Amino acid sequence: MIQYKSNEQIELIRESSLLVGKTLAEVAKMIKPGINPIDLDRRAEEFILDHQAIPAFKGYGSFPNSLCLSVNDVVVHGIPTKDVLKDGDIISVDCGVLKNGYYGDSAYTFEVGEVAPEISQLLRVTKESLYKAIEKAVVGNRLGDVSFAVQEHAEKHGYGVVKELVGHGIGQHLHEKPEVPNYGKRGTGLKLMEGLVIAIEPMINLGKAAIWQLNDGWTIKTKDGLASAHFEHTIAIRKGKADILSSFDFVEEVLTKINN
Repeated sequence: MIQYKSNEQIELIRESSLLVGKTLAEVAKMIKPGINPIDLDRRAEEFILDHQAIPAFKGYGSFPNSLCLSVNDVVVHGIPTKDVLKDGDIISVDCGVLKNGYYGDSAYTFEVGEVAPEISQLLRVTKESLYKAIEKAVVGNRLGDVSFAVQEHAEKHGYGVVKELVGHGIGQHLHEKPEVPNYGKRGTGLKLMEGLVIAIEPMINLGKAAIWQLNDGWTIKTKDGLASAHFEHTIAIRKGKADILSSFDFVEEVLTKINN
């Protein structure tokens, strides 16, 4: 059953989603060579709790932490470790919160120090594919239009599009119907209607699309050991233009200060 949301519900999801954006920005301040993911996770949890919200991932299906932290060839669902980040690494930070009964969910992949040009391009193209998908997430289009937009842009650059993992509906539950794949055919699938709220999250590999899962039951890695990038926004379907409920603005403000 797809739950369509009222404007009031969408505003509550926006509040949670913006808190996720602010949490990602707090983490962004700390990301540099020598930091370890456990410290990032600890800071995120403190920040979420200080804002009268609950980390959505902690304890979800027995996930042990507040953030999914996925380094280099880890696609998603990385469990934070004490392995320090090195110059040239990338780290996807995926965060969810529950506030006032509604969830927000967003992810951003960060460069650690100086990364190779081909890695920078992977991040740029993955983020572009997210926004191209959002452009299609409007009343009257179909879910396949959104999925195709991700696939077309990523594959045009020779990247592998992860097919086993998908975006999702979101609201009073972290994962609701419908599933939002990152590949598909234009003009197919669910007709998009006002009040549908979904998390769109391209997971794009530098090499082949194939993935495998570690024995921890969570960590997903690329089969060829090459890097993977992940960006995610929570959005509401509207007429003419999607309403992006999460935000990268807080993160990018921090990154601009660090880089200048």
